[in-house]
Amino acid sequence: MGGLILLVLAVVVVLWVIGAYNGLISLKNQVVNAWKQIDVQLKRRHDLIPNLVNTVKGAMEFERGTLEAVIAARNKAVSAQGVAATAKAEGELSQALGRLFALSENYPELKSSSNVLQLQEELTSTENKIGFARQLYNDVATQYNTKQMQFPTSLVAGLAKASPAELWEIEDAAERAVPNVDLSMNKPTA
Repeated sequence: MGGLILLVLAVVVVLWVIGAYNGLISLKNQVVNAWKQIDVQLKRRHDLIPNLVNTVKGAMEFERGTLEAVIAARNKAVSAQGVAATAKAEGELSQALGRLFALSENYPELKSSSNVLQLQEELTSTENKIGFARQLYNDVATQYNTKQMQFPTSLVAGLAKASPAELWEIEDAAERAVPNVDLSMNKPTA
C-alpha cells in the first residue's frame, strides 16, 4: 500500500514537472514570436522611410540636414540588435520623423502631394501596428518572466533554460515625448 502511494506521488510530481517545463517553453516561444511581429512591422517602417525621403527631397532641398538625420536614424535602427538597443534607435527614428513631418508643414506643395499623403498614412498605420506589437511583446514577456519566478515553477526554470526576457522600455525622457504632428495636412479656416 505504501509503495503504491509513493508511485502515485512520483507520477504526480513527474507530470507536474513536465507541465511546468512545457508551459515555460510555450511562453518562451510566444516571446520569440511577439518579437518577430515587432520586427516585421519595423521592417515595413524602415522600407517606407526612404520612399518618403525621396518624395520630399526635391521640395525640401533647404532641409537637407533633417533628411540626412532621418536616413541616419533609420540606418541606426535597421542595424540595432537586442530589445534595449532597438527601442533606443527606434525612439531616435521617431523623433527624426517627427521633425521631418513638422518641417513639411512649411511646404505647400508637399501638403497637397498625394504621394506624401499616402506615405504619411502608411507610416501612421505602421506606427500603430508597431505600438500594438510592442504591447503584445511586453505582455507575453511579462507573463514569461513572472512564470519563471513563481514557486514551484522556478524549480524547473533551469531545466527549460529559461532566462528573463527583456522588456521594451523607453529610458530617455526625450524619447517619451510625443511629437505634435498633424498628419491630416488640413488647416482650419478662419
